[in-house]
Amino acid sequence: MQITITAPISVGLLLSYKCNATCRHCMYACSPRWPADWISEPDLEDILKILANYIEPAPYGADSVTLSHGLHFTGGEPFLNYSLLSKAVMLAEKYEIPSTFVETNCFWAVTDQLTRAKLSNLKNLGLKGIMISINPFYLEYVPFERTKRCIDISLEIFGQNTMIYQMNFYQHFNQMGITGRLPLQDYLKLESSHHFFQYAEFFMMGRAVYQSHLLPQRFTKTFPESYFFPQPCDPPFLRSWHNHVDNYGNYIPGFCGGISLGDVRDLQKLVREGIDLKSYPVLAFIIKNDFVSFYEFACQLGYPGQDCQYHSKCHLCLELRKFLITQDNYPELQPRQFYDFLSLP
Repeated sequence: MQITITAPISVGLLLSYKCNATCRHCMYACSPRWPADWISEPDLEDILKILANYIEPAPYGADSVTLSHGLHFTGGEPFLNYSLLSKAVMLAEKYEIPSTFVETNCFWAVTDQLTRAKLSNLKNLGLKGIMISINPFYLEYVPFERTKRCIDISLEIFGQNTMIYQMNFYQHFNQMGITGRLPLQDYLKLESSHHFFQYAEFFMMGRAVYQSHLLPQRFTKTFPESYFFPQPCDPPFLRSWHNHVDNYGNYIPGFCGGISLGDVRDLQKLVREGIDLKSYPVLAFIIKNDFVSFYEFACQLGYPGQDCQYHSKCHLCLELRKFLITQDNYPELQPRQFYDFLSLP
């Protein structure tokens, strides 16, 4: 069975999976424990040159940004390798890639002078905007003062191209007068914290499914595997927007860490000719939404699935993949280190 891949209109480029934090909700299992394995400059240029043929600008033009348009540099934490991030911005500008922005948790924003210098330099190199990540998971690792500093100076430099994700948490932390870092358990003791979690965009996938015992009740419900069999993947598994490419060249569908549709350097072939699913059984099950067969396939190999409970379809999929990667070499289950770093230290 041959499946063609929709050409991407927006992509996030992971410069590395290495991060200063081991966030409990991370979809890509990022951590300080990862080997840096920063994308090489030749690979970076090759990949950006390819992506330039596909990336579409945000609705208000190439100099504007939105979460689901353009190209964003991410990780891991891209500011851990500022020189590489600067090179990436320069190359994106060279190849006229529209609506570029960087995603960061602001750990590096230790002084006004340093923050202003780094952000000004990136803008001068061609970066159009910034997305600042803020929620209780980052707050465990990044002092809130640094996040506020980065937001204030980003607004000064990038103006309306400063995106705060998620704004409700930023406002709540301000209202509560939070300073420094705060363990998640302590944040959840705050009287108003559960109210804010009710409105958070939050996917029960990646590392989050193993931290559910700490989360508000809406995230702790579980169901047997049969509950999820008929449900479609949400967000869709194959889609044109907000896919990712990692530092190893894996073309990652959506937010689905640990799955590769192939090498992004073969993107033109993937879009034109597609994937022969006979060679990629895990991809075949997921793309066809045949989770009954996917589950049975894993059980035949020894997956101990009876009486298991799952938080989401993503959780079920992840558990099946975690088991299968111990049984054989499935080329679509990449990078393999993703499965090693799902747990906390």
